[in-house]
Amino acid sequence: MTRPLARLFAIVLVAVIGLTACTGGGDSAISGNYRQDTLAVVTSLRNAITLPDDAPEKSTAQAEARKLINDFASRYRRDSRVSGLASFTTMQTALNSLAGHYSSYPNRPVPEKLKKRLEKEFRMVELALNREA
Repeated sequence: MTRPLARLFAIVLVAVIGLTACTGGGDSAISGNYRQDTLAVVTSLRNAITLPDDAPEKSTAQAEARKLINDFASRYRRDSRVSGLASFTTMQTALNSLAGHYSSYPNRPVPEKLKKRLEKEFRMVELALNREA
């Protein structure tokens, strides 16, 4: 009698753990609407890189930017509907550049050269989104 009960308990435990692991965190700003999510990420990243270095909310904005970069990439990287779009490839280039800077130089400000390139890429993303809509 204990063996079937133990098996049943194991199956229920695996099901519960599996289902709770599949539920999203729920605290992500990524909604699933590619166009809106992309524009929201661009706005947030612009805010993070244009804040003055002595601004008190600079570290919070950078932390939010890193989370958005991770959430956006993990949500859309394998989505075949958007992975071939020009806006997505340009956005990935910008995200990789900024994430690389934040990883390599966490305590340094974003260089002007990188800021200019990111702004150019963000404009290209917005133009591509308008064309694709």
